[in-house]
Amino acid sequence: MQNIEIYQLTLKEYKNLFDNLYTSLCLFANKYLDNIEVSKDVVQDVFIKIWEDKVKFKNEKTIKSYLYTSVKNKSLDYLKSKHYKSTNHFSTEEIEKLETESFFLREVVIIETSNIIENAINTLPNRCGQIVRLRIKGFTNLEIANELGISINTVKTQKKIAYKRLKPLLKEYFVLIAYIFSSVN
Repeated sequence: MQNIEIYQLTLKEYKNLFDNLYTSLCLFANKYLDNIEVSKDVVQDVFIKIWEDKVKFKNEKTIKSYLYTSVKNKSLDYLKSKHYKSTNHFSTEEIEKLETESFFLREVVIIETSNIIENAINTLPNRCGQIVRLRIKGFTNLEIANELGISINTVKTQKKIAYKRLKPLLKEYFVLIAYIFSSVN
């Protein structure tokens, strides 16, 4: 007989989990709902349910998966609710697309990869980080220079510094990042 560990969050772990995942889960819910306020409500509801029901997990690793799946399901429930259908017009095909496993997995990968990239960018000096974020948004070197009030050569130099520092931090995530940038519209 296999021994299955049951894991229940302490208050400190729960707060830490909320602090670390709340924003990512809201952005994830927003991919379904296209309304950040409703997305925040959905995520809060999921966290409240976990705490009030004292949900137990097989181990710590299953918590994140549970949260993403719960947020997805709660978002889809909202889209299928009578209130939503009476105020918005979402086609059956659009909802069916959102229910697919491939949509769910793609969005989780995008959110998680964005977190990895953002954490790496946060290790950079402030100016380097600003430049990289603008570059990710599609700004050209000239547009970045104009936006930040610096020379184009400073932009180029700062980008070299940033990429040199980011490369070792993101090396093991290269395939994942390449997938994200190739699949985002």
